[in-house]
Amino acid sequence: MLLVETMMFPEGYLDATVSEFLLKTCRLRPQPNECATEAAFWCGVMAAGHLDDEAHYIPTITGSVAEFYIDPMLPHIGDIDMMCHVSIQLAIPRGQSPPTQLPAEFSNYVQVFEIIDSHLPGYVYLKLRYLLTECDDDGKYNAVEYDEEGYAVSRPYDMEGLVIHGPAVMITGSVWSYDRVYCVRCLCWPPQAADWPTRHRNYDWPDSATVDLVVNNGCDVVGVAHRQCRQHEWMGKNQWRLSFSRAEIVLLNRWMPVQQIVYHMLRFFTKAERLTDSTEKSGASKLNNYHIKTLILWASELKPKSWWTNDVKLVRISVILLHTLGSGLLAHGVHITSSTTVI
Repeated sequence: MLLVETMMFPEGYLDATVSEFLLKTCRLRPQPNECATEAAFWCGVMAAGHLDDEAHYIPTITGSVAEFYIDPMLPHIGDIDMMCHVSIQLAIPRGQSPPTQLPAEFSNYVQVFEIIDSHLPGYVYLKLRYLLTECDDDGKYNAVEYDEEGYAVSRPYDMEGLVIHGPAVMITGSVWSYDRVYCVRCLCWPPQAADWPTRHRNYDWPDSATVDLVVNNGCDVVGVAHRQCRQHEWMGKNQWRLSFSRAEIVLLNRWMPVQQIVYHMLRFFTKAERLTDSTEKSGASKLNNYHIKTLILWASELKPKSWWTNDVKLVRISVILLHTLGSGLLAHGVHITSSTTVI
């Protein structure tokens, strides 16, 4: 195929044509599309629900609906992702004092869990530590330490009959499918990621204002155990994972349009080439959108702005990034099967 293209067209012709087409058709979204409207509707439905008189759900739209501000012609949203925490639960880093003030979304009483590292990076346990009670006179909270030791269960519901994707529960609708991730909110940037805000960046991306915004948003803790621990009687029920979905939304919305287009192209490529399919029988590994997102986030830090914007060739950029991904995977002994030869 590549030989035929080379014989029929001048060098770079197809790349220039594809780039021009995508840059003209992947326009900025002028208003919420059908999927974004649907996501907002279901967030409203969830927010209206109450567990009891005090506890209620606080949903957030995540995933592709929140990450993309371009509206390409090819489909780029597979499902609607929503993350949801409860107004009576909060997580804090280990050793940190409990907060005395909370955002208005939290209830009059709040259980505070301490984030405890597991033996696996990014995976943690939530140890029940304090009960916060709001004071009527000044709007602040008083903290009382629990006497008995307890841990939050990451799967408090019956999973029988549910379709589970990592920490998400999938619900199939008439048009869209919905991934709901239940989490515990952490208002602080966790010490496990302490190096991210301060590490050296050659090209000032993200800039200091964006870094501050990301850090001030804190993180979440989602209920899912590492695959090595899922069959363990205690760890399988009590292990959680740090989630930086809020940070990713901020960062991806700070990308230039060309970076969002490349992200869309590579997501579509991996799906079209079935690199995201389960390949357990062949022993090959499975890629997902998270790998592509991480690849471009690193490239955003390591490449100057001119690399993306001078003489834009989207196919060339995508191929270079795929080679980078392939080299990284091979260095770690991971093999990806594909019908093409770009990896």
